Amino acid sequence: MELPSKLLENAVNEMSQLPGIGKRTALRLVLHLLKQPVDQTQGLTAALASLRNDIQYCKECHTISDSDICGICSNLSRDKTIICVVEDVRDVMAIENTGMFKGVYHVLGGKISPIEGIGPSQLKINSLVEKVKNNAVSEIIFALSSTMEGDTTNFYIYKQIKDFALKTSTIARGIAVGDELEYADEVTLGRSLLNRIPFEISIKQ
Repeated sequence: MELPSKLLENAVNEMSQLPGIGKRTALRLVLHLLKQPVDQTQGLTAALASLRNDIQYCKECHTISDSDICGICSNLSRDKTIICVVEDVRDVMAIENTGMFKGVYHVLGGKISPIEGIGPSQLKINSLVEKVKNNAVSEIIFALSSTMEGDTTNFYIYKQIKDFALKTSTIARGIAVGDELEYADEVTLGRSLLNRIPFEISIKQ
């Protein structure tokens, strides 16, 4: 794509690095920003810089936060004995939007994927096992995506904690195999949580 300005080309190239944004869409977005008042574009730049430099990760559950401990973990009304294990912060947002879960979360930061070179040591699995060892945890809910990698990760964690006195369950398969939680509608995801099944039964199905 031939562009009349190197500055414009650089901005388009950077914008097109975002997921789902091709060069043409990036060009439209950059030209739109160029037409906006200077203070608006500067506000966007400042917000992105602040996000990148100041965002924190909760020391308890590893979700994104503005402080050491996120609002969910610091909420005294949440049941810390029930932990929902998810891959990504987007999954936390998806489940929170259902309004049907009152426990806390543990964000792994991904799932085991030998093809992508991701092993257990690169995920937040050890800290989850430590929680189970050192705290009064009554239930672990596996809410990873219905993929081979998600199932592998579930089973790996299950083997690490199965000898502890707690319940392990997985969300019901109302979500199609291969689907990510963030793309499930709130009603379907809420029902999957409410109708969760014991993990031991799920691995026999």
